[in-house]
Amino acid sequence: MADENQSPPGGITAHLTIRDGRGGEAVEFYRAAFGAEEEMRHVADDGKRLMHVHLRLNGGSLMLNDDFPEFRDGHPAPPPAGATLHLQVPDADAVWDKAVAAGASIRVPLENQFWGDRYGQLEDPFGFTWSIGGPKKA
Repeated sequence: MADENQSPPGGITAHLTIRDGRGGEAVEFYRAAFGAEEEMRHVADDGKRLMHVHLRLNGGSLMLNDDFPEFRDGHPAPPPAGATLHLQVPDADAVWDKAVAAGASIRVPLENQFWGDRYGQLEDPFGFTWSIGGPKKA
């Protein structure tokens, strides 16, 4: 996990804050659910929480860290709201099935949609919404 891989190449990169010291669990979930590969990890001085993790996922980058409420006067990070992380993939069913098997829950079933995609939404165990899209199935 070399430091030269620290920065994403460009575009927009999601950076998630994981509550309750579950950052390590989140990394393992994203590996199992979406095939994420860890580029780098920085552990906090307490040896437990993650200060920064850089994952490669579906050709892009995803950053995450554990919550550090002590830096916000003891207030935890607010729960996720109003954002969806989208994966456009060649086989939506394969990605969907893998994510559900890893522990994601279904928000919107995966179905052929009028706009031409096979599309659905999942919620991961950390409260984040993911949409999966791919070519329609016949």
